[in-house]
Amino acid sequence: MRAFLSALTVGTAMIAVPAMAQTATTDWTGPYVGVHGGYTFNESDRGETLVFDTNGDGDRDAVRTTTGANAFSPGFCDGRPNSGVAADGCEGDEDSITGGVKVGYDRQMGPVVVGLVADYTHGKLRNYVTGFSTTPASYTFTRTVRNQASLRARAGVTSGDGLLYATGGLAWARVQNRFTTSNGANSFTPNNDEEGAWGYVLGGGYEHKLTDAISVGLEYQWRNLKADDFQVAVGRGSAPATNPFLIGGAGGTDMERLNGRFKTHGVNANVNFRF
Repeated sequence: MRAFLSALTVGTAMIAVPAMAQTATTDWTGPYVGVHGGYTFNESDRGETLVFDTNGDGDRDAVRTTTGANAFSPGFCDGRPNSGVAADGCEGDEDSITGGVKVGYDRQMGPVVVGLVADYTHGKLRNYVTGFSTTPASYTFTRTVRNQASLRARAGVTSGDGLLYATGGLAWARVQNRFTTSNGANSFTPNNDEEGAWGYVLGGGYEHKLTDAISVGLEYQWRNLKADDFQVAVGRGSAPATNPFLIGGAGGTDMERLNGRFKTHGVNANVNFRF
């Protein structure tokens, strides 16, 4: 992302100089509506893991067996499991084709164009993290994002019928949380199923006018959203009292994913209709 923004800055500067020396052939001032479609993919979680509180004191603990061994020694993966055994590996996060609509307003001042745009995007992105216990069993936390929106400022410079711009602002998404496990002994109670996640979006793009009323373009967006903690309370169920989740002192264990960030990269083609 940093490389993209650096290239965008250099490109903007290269266009700005000749643009200031010429008369713009089109006027970008006014409202517009548009549609966009493209592809969005998850950013790597970089070792995302699960954390545990076995005694109810709010601190992180290791889940241990009656012999003191780490019950999660098989480890964790950034994906969904192929089985309850860590050696069988995991599949990665699920990226998505996306599409949506937007509405905005631009104001041109010489070669400089500034504006405000709101957009809505629909897709089906899924982000996983899985832990494996020595039972063996798997424990998977899933976030699904179908609906996203943003309110962004954008600023750029014109050159002929083209506009090169940077953009950034507030981002929101509806996040659906899900927990699945191959452990059929303990009971599991999630603390929330659905939530709104807030954050920010940065990016940039290029737009070109085909006519005074129609423009097309290509845009990149990087979104960084902060979701609430997704915690699962692990209870006894049908497990014996020697079950590792039960012997920490609280009669159960709180389990949650460590990283609440949901980061994505998206590239969209745009068609805008101006008034």
